[in-house]
Amino acid sequence: MNALSNPAHDHLPDKGLWLTYFGDDFTGSTDVLEAFTAAGVNTVLFLQPPRPEDLARFPGVRCVGVAGQSRGKNPAWMRANLPEVFERLSSLGAPIVQYKVCSTFDSSSEVGSIGQAIDLGVQHTRARWSPMVVGAPRLQRYQVFGHLFAAAQGDVWRIDRHPTMSRHPVTPMHESDLRVHLGQQTARRIGLINLSHMTQGQADSVLQGLQGDDQPVVMLDVADTLSQREAGRLVWQQRGEGVFTASSSGLQYALTEYWRSCGWLAAQPSLPQAKPQECIGVVSGSCSPMSAVQIDWAEQHGFMAERLDVTKCLDPLLVEQEIERLVELAINAVARKVSPLIYSARGPDDPAVLGFEAFLQRASCDKAQASERIGLALAEVMRRLLDRSTLRRIVVAGGDSSGAVASHLGVKAFTVAAGMAPGAPLCRVWSDNPHRDGLEMALKGGQLGAPSFYGDVRAGSVG
Repeated sequence: MNALSNPAHDHLPDKGLWLTYFGDDFTGSTDVLEAFTAAGVNTVLFLQPPRPEDLARFPGVRCVGVAGQSRGKNPAWMRANLPEVFERLSSLGAPIVQYKVCSTFDSSSEVGSIGQAIDLGVQHTRARWSPMVVGAPRLQRYQVFGHLFAAAQGDVWRIDRHPTMSRHPVTPMHESDLRVHLGQQTARRIGLINLSHMTQGQADSVLQGLQGDDQPVVMLDVADTLSQREAGRLVWQQRGEGVFTASSSGLQYALTEYWRSCGWLAAQPSLPQAKPQECIGVVSGSCSPMSAVQIDWAEQHGFMAERLDVTKCLDPLLVEQEIERLVELAINAVARKVSPLIYSARGPDDPAVLGFEAFLQRASCDKAQASERIGLALAEVMRRLLDRSTLRRIVVAGGDSSGAVASHLGVKAFTVAAGMAPGAPLCRVWSDNPHRDGLEMALKGGQLGAPSFYGDVRAGSVG
């Protein structure tokens, strides 16, 4: 028996919720939705903390999430908004409350502070630790001796040398040791159960020495199936009367790996396959290299790709004209049975990205305001396109853009409709608007998916 195990506590409850979470952006929120649903854990993602009548629509639900946009917000915004969300999630009675962070951990003390979120979240628990699981091998994210690695361009990079994350326009990652990086955002004690401890049966004794009344963050290295299962075991067995964790979807993969090893979940996770659609609509606000590759692929395979003029989005006198121009082009494309793709940039070296600072100066706005305006413009393009066409399947690329579009369309909740790329499922929209209810929507983080992702969504095939 492990030193800290509680066998009587080590099971899945027959009733009630097992986990609740708040996602720091929309694409990350659907990542959790996919991971749990594929494993057989009934999960619903809401746009606002659900009321009892909202939950009543989903009998048997075991996980409830709320999609947020805190990844682009400052600590003052977090202090003003997150406590109520955490309180409402805690009141639902799940033993684990999660602040879902991106598996690339991009954040800073000024924007998307994970440390600030932890300091607010642990106030809703008496647990003697706050576990953190970031590594997610299925997404090619690995944490080894506290350092984070992520795949890109056919290789695995230390996060501070990653071709995208080291150059992120808002929160570039200049430090791979997550203890150091997180330590710049919180004064809270930060511990680590490293890969050696995780794989050699030492995790329990190390955790016992780290726990304390000061509720330290305890990072758990995850690099493979063995360490992933061990991370899930530790979190589940040591959840006590309730624990708060800031983790990526690596937490979901860890928990389900452990639960499967106990025989509590089906051995083979799966998701339904989507049927093909003749036409889909796409908007992209991402500037990642993979997004650029995906736009290029789509254009070469029959999509109509059209650029959103960022300078006009930042001009109140020109934005309406630009939106309507794009909507007309998209509607005409759909009439020809061609899938429209509207984008704001093609990768980090796009002139719209390289000249962004100059655009901001001319428009007299900051990055947050500019990102919001671009997101709203893309959202309005998609709203008008849906209202004036027969499209029933859409894709949104980019975390901020996904949040803007989902909110603008009156989405109330998401469930998974089918598998696509890891971390980017095809979702079923739940809405009080009958024209939106049942819409299929994929929310894709910039780096996720194969080059053929948009074609895969159109074809209903898993990339």
